[in-house]
Amino acid sequence: MKTIFLGLFFIMAVSYTYAQEPGDALRYSYLSNPGGTARNQAIGGAGASLGGEFSSLFINPAGLGFYKTGDFVMTPSFSLKKSNSNYLNSPENATDNSFNLGATGFVLAGPTRNQKGLKSVAFAFGVNRVADFNNHIFYKGTNKNSSYSEQYLEELVNNNVTDPNDAASKYPYGSSLAFNTYLIDTLQGPNGTLQGYRTLANPATGLIQENTINTTGGITDLSLGVGFNINDKWYFGGTVSFPFLHYSRVGTYKESDATNNPNNNFNYFQVTENLDTKGIGINGKFGVIYKPVEKARIGLAVFTPTAYQVTDDYTTSITTDLEGYGGAGIKQQSSTDLTNGQPLESKYMLTSPWRLILSGSYLFGENIENVTTQKGFITADVEYVNYKDASFHDTNNDADANDYYHSLNSTIGNIYGSAINARLGGELKLNTFMVRLGGAYYGNPYKTESSDVVKVSTGIGYRSRGIFLDLAYVYSMVKDVNYPYLLQDKPNNPAYLKNNSGAIVASIGFKL
Repeated sequence: MKTIFLGLFFIMAVSYTYAQEPGDALRYSYLSNPGGTARNQAIGGAGASLGGEFSSLFINPAGLGFYKTGDFVMTPSFSLKKSNSNYLNSPENATDNSFNLGATGFVLAGPTRNQKGLKSVAFAFGVNRVADFNNHIFYKGTNKNSSYSEQYLEELVNNNVTDPNDAASKYPYGSSLAFNTYLIDTLQGPNGTLQGYRTLANPATGLIQENTINTTGGITDLSLGVGFNINDKWYFGGTVSFPFLHYSRVGTYKESDATNNPNNNFNYFQVTENLDTKGIGINGKFGVIYKPVEKARIGLAVFTPTAYQVTDDYTTSITTDLEGYGGAGIKQQSSTDLTNGQPLESKYMLTSPWRLILSGSYLFGENIENVTTQKGFITADVEYVNYKDASFHDTNNDADANDYYHSLNSTIGNIYGSAINARLGGELKLNTFMVRLGGAYYGNPYKTESSDVVKVSTGIGYRSRGIFLDLAYVYSMVKDVNYPYLLQDKPNNPAYLKNNSGAIVASIGFKL
């Protein structure tokens, strides 16, 4: 962990001027909820070599080349989430529910008159929810080693702040708020000189620490794709996607005196942060599927990095109850009190890493070309992603911003690494009814921490007279870590998170 925190020190010194952090890059790159139709989600999200399914638009557009006629599909879903946390050996839990619209759109396809070569062409347009940020996290524990407020002391020391007037005004997103509400106060030296700063939150007597994080939003892809069928043997395709990003976070952190002593000049303080992020990006997806024999298919898909244009709006506020120290009553201050009522607005570019998917499928049945005689299939995907390739860039060529983002990108390279994701699923066809089963594993993106996502899924489907109905249930188990704050010279304690969720997904569609 030492490498991570050394890399973060520069960022922490200026983090109240820029709202971005390494976790933002991972959040918009670690797409463990790729959406898709109910059929696709029931088989674990696999299918980069399967083809002939609307989800091909978002997984491997070469699969569009299998279409001979058109489809329209709509996919609503409902998620039920439960978050379990353990912070300083204190377990807690929280719940959250959300409604989303998954893969929805249409495919237009038809055969060509070419007897040799190009057999058919398909065009597709659709939207798909590729990330869901709706979540509620809560954890709590008693800490006798450090305080969140020590971040403010480090900011003043790192910036060599010797004038109390600077401490009160130059850091509106950090130590100025703590200083003006007396949580941080001066230490007087000989002859009334400033010797340094101190916090009134004393870890030695015990601090009850609580962190509540509510997040909403997601990433929705708007995609245009085309697929080609060459001699019913080779299939090629490409998709241009425009992901629309929205992320909103309200974090409330609180520290309370564990002694309940009414005369030690500290009862509690609370910090509330509001971050609203909006952006739009562009990426490309390109793929090929090859049929060495009629029952087998091999697929390869490449996703280009997504280039996002992003805007952040950030505000923070602090409330302190110091039992009369600095004046009677509760004291409050917001960053907007020091910035003429304006939030901290940051405009920047974010580039997510590229992706590579290798896939294979095997179909069961006597006459595979005839869909009505197919008996089922098994399909698997292996995906490679190098998360350290995510990067931030300034849009205005500002020297300070460029220095900050350069350091931030170096920290991303120190914290994150590459990961392998795997998806496996199958379908058994019983005339007009189908049953499905699948699973997925999304590997650890960290170099020194532990985190992964495991999914199991099942579903049923119905096909008859040009109408199809699919229903899936996806159960996800997520392991992650969250640090309430980071200090340079003390151990940093993470909250260990286990987020379990169940999603009910339905698709309805018909042939065009």
